[in-house]
Amino acid sequence: MEINGLPLHPLVVHAAVIFGPLAAAAALVYVFVPRWRDRLRWPMLVLVLVATASIWTAYLTGVSFRDSKPFYTEGAIGEKVHQHQQLAVKLRIMTSVFAVVAIVAAWLHTRTGPTRIVLGVLLGAAAVGTLVLVVLTGDAGARAVWGQ
Repeated sequence: MEINGLPLHPLVVHAAVIFGPLAAAAALVYVFVPRWRDRLRWPMLVLVLVATASIWTAYLTGVSFRDSKPFYTEGAIGEKVHQHQQLAVKLRIMTSVFAVVAIVAAWLHTRTGPTRIVLGVLLGAAAVGTLVLVVLTGDAGARAVWGQ
């Protein structure tokens, strides 16, 4: 996939790298600052959904990009690209889980007690997992491209 001769993947990953951490930060504030929870519910949910869409798009365009450049599957570069791809698979799954938990948390926003605690723990864990995997995946991709 290309836009005006440029591969789409390097363009799309910027959205994933921006919206993934923003969504994670919004979810963590939603969990840990109860007085802001009412105001953050919809922005958090929108950010998580945009992050999920951008990460899925980055994954799909990355697969297309790799398949269009056979030399990215060979040698030392191929190893780095493979590591980047394996992290991207984990990120795609984690972000999808994050989106489901965020939707449930927004839906059950007014619940208290054990439900609120369980949703808070799940949302916080999914946010941290997404944040860590965005950093690791992006780092692996940069190392594959820049040869570090």
